[in-house]
Amino acid sequence: MKEYLNYIEGKWVPAKSGKTLESRNPANGALIGVVPDSGTEDVNDAVDAAARAFEKWRKFSAPKRAEIIVRAVEILRARKQLLGEMLTREMGKVIQEARGDVQEAIDMGMYMAGEGRRLNGLLVPSELPNKWGMAVRDPLGVVGIITPWNFPIAVPSWKIFPALVCGNTLVWKPAEDTPVMAVEFVKILEEAGVPPGVINLVTGYGEPAGAALVDHPQVRLISFTGSTETGRLIAMKCAQNLKRVSLEMGGKNAIIVLDDADVDLAIEGILWSAFGTSGQRCTACSRVIAHQAIKKELLDKLAARASKLRLGDGLLPTTDVGPVINQEAVEKIDAYTQIARKEGAAVIVGGARAMDGALAQGFFYAPTIFDNVVPTMRVAQEEIFGPSLSVIRADSQEQAIAINNQTNYGLSTSIYTTNVNRAFEAMRDITTGLLYVNAGTIGSEVQLPFGGTRGTGNGHREGGGPVVLETFTEWKTIYVDYSGRLQRAQIDTDELSSRIVR
Repeated sequence: MKEYLNYIEGKWVPAKSGKTLESRNPANGALIGVVPDSGTEDVNDAVDAAARAFEKWRKFSAPKRAEIIVRAVEILRARKQLLGEMLTREMGKVIQEARGDVQEAIDMGMYMAGEGRRLNGLLVPSELPNKWGMAVRDPLGVVGIITPWNFPIAVPSWKIFPALVCGNTLVWKPAEDTPVMAVEFVKILEEAGVPPGVINLVTGYGEPAGAALVDHPQVRLISFTGSTETGRLIAMKCAQNLKRVSLEMGGKNAIIVLDDADVDLAIEGILWSAFGTSGQRCTACSRVIAHQAIKKELLDKLAARASKLRLGDGLLPTTDVGPVINQEAVEKIDAYTQIARKEGAAVIVGGARAMDGALAQGFFYAPTIFDNVVPTMRVAQEEIFGPSLSVIRADSQEQAIAINNQTNYGLSTSIYTTNVNRAFEAMRDITTGLLYVNAGTIGSEVQLPFGGTRGTGNGHREGGGPVVLETFTEWKTIYVDYSGRLQRAQIDTDELSSRIVR
């Protein structure tokens, strides 16, 4: 058994209470390690450390901050295989996806390191002579980061790298299901040269550790990725304290397949989007909206392919689909299967926990496809977060897009068509934050914004692109008057204007 610790002010320390929690492999139940079960005192110590470090870190030049991130990226790249294997053991995704998780952190680090020599502000003309105006970015202060288990390296990198390059200090509370990966990531940042107190790690549960971080008065921003239910509670807490909050939450993503689509290409995108990461992505496809003219062909081919997907430990080369994260996830997925049956959906493939042989030791659920689904069913509206896919009929592109838009979520949509005019109509009319044409619902890139509409988020965009800076900075507008006399702006008097000009 390996024991891991919290990281506070540059030191590895246990929880004040001495309590711990276990991290286990979802494929076979093997113990990965033991980490602190942190409480309010631990969070308070971490926030105090971050607050003390902030004044010095914000004055550290942004290019130098970026150099530290580059060193972290070099370490990540050198250890990608090792980290990928560790990630598979703790989270369950197949090794190729686990290495991709690490690669996304590498990509994000390289992108954000470039911002260390940019951090663009604004420089615009003044309305008065001999006066200069600009706007620059200031760091917020102490940032609280709460991350999910499904991308235990990639999603934290979306938040940590921009927060650091912008000059913030931070406290990170990772998901209780993947705390060991968080420890390993912080070790890399420590090795890269992040000063003591700039990043602090407290492992534990949402209650009390996450709640204490949200409530702490010195934390200026909460950046949260997770369920919509939890995000809503965090938003209310932050509103009470006038605290900034960035939320990236659930999805009910759809792939629209029109009657002129390349059906075989669409099937490839559907299989990857629905059953990659065992359906445990916020961008996973959980609905296929198929034009009635091609629905039968699509469903028949899709069912045949899905039934052949091989479940198993993600480290095995024979595995196509790994486990889901824990027993609670298995029970939730199966509960939705029973709901679907009661509402009249037909289970075409799967529909049960996989318990054959070694699979009985882990949390495996067979890739499941529902037919005869109508848009108002719960399986067509609610996030399941597992390998469950509903197939819905549409009679036209307009109807398909309407079905797509009529959920409480708005993260990712895909449309398959060979007609460029139809593609552009979809770009205009689909109301999700991400849209793919002739590709699946997953595959975002770090140089572009990531996020969604409606119940998927609160308007901020993380995961990439220059807009991520908006989350982690404050604007400061500066005016410099070098005229040597008082110039009164915004005085609507021609006589006064003429005197100023003279």
